[in-house]
Amino acid sequence: MVVKGFLFAGLGIVLVVYLITLVRGGFVRPTWFQQLVGFVTAFFDTLGIGSFATTTSIYKLKNMVPVKLMPGTLNVGHTLPTITQAFIYTKIVPVESRTLVLMIVAAVLGSLAGVGVVVHWPRRKIQIGMGLALLGAAVLLLMTLFNLFPAGGDTLGLSGARLWSGLGGNFVLGVLMMLGIGLYGPCMILVYLLGMNPTAAFPIMMGSCAFLMPIASMRFVRTRTYHVQATWGLAIGAVPAVLIAAFLVTSLSLTAVRWLVLFVVVYTALNMLMTAGQPDTSRDLAGAEVA
Repeated sequence: MVVKGFLFAGLGIVLVVYLITLVRGGFVRPTWFQQLVGFVTAFFDTLGIGSFATTTSIYKLKNMVPVKLMPGTLNVGHTLPTITQAFIYTKIVPVESRTLVLMIVAAVLGSLAGVGVVVHWPRRKIQIGMGLALLGAAVLLLMTLFNLFPAGGDTLGLSGARLWSGLGGNFVLGVLMMLGIGLYGPCMILVYLLGMNPTAAFPIMMGSCAFLMPIASMRFVRTRTYHVQATWGLAIGAVPAVLIAAFLVTSLSLTAVRWLVLFVVVYTALNMLMTAGQPDTSRDLAGAEVA
């Protein structure tokens, strides 16, 4: 409980730092649709579907955000709901404290290594990377639909070689988060493969993201590689959705939703890969920059 107390204190600190960073980056009033995107993606994210792939698909299909700004927008915009999720699931889901803390640290270190690279990538490389990332997300969704995930075990902590394997895996996932590759699905598979109780994945993956995303957001905001208006839309619309999904939704069949998301994600991924060499036609909305 003492360790979790420190984690909650840490979450409070990164929340304050994130909010200061977000405000200093400027404010552009989001449209109702941008807030709706935040609400819908965060709602299903809290239920385990994920938010990065769905948000990317909507942005690409609606030409809302330039590809160059998507990784930053995803990370900065989804930080607030992710911190909210981490507070909730770290409190209610049991997991061994040492494993939880070390896995979070590994993911944060990975994000620090990755963000310095992504902010300097050209649009074409980002588009190809995100296209491949979406295909990877589609594979994870397909595995979920056909119950192909590893069975997992019953342990709530790791030690020895399995712990080192987990730390290495979460470090890599932290790097990939900066490209816009969601951590939830891959982290869940990692936890299953290491023989942990499947429920232990929730505080690990949400805690990892809650600490790495605010730190990475500072770099994205400082380099102006995010869409200000769309980011505020995600942040404002998402938090109520997290609370509703976590506390009010007791039964909801997600199979049809997952199939719909799968088809949209695959279409978006193929479109991104096929148009990687073409000029970006996304509307550069007024919120992309703040004077």
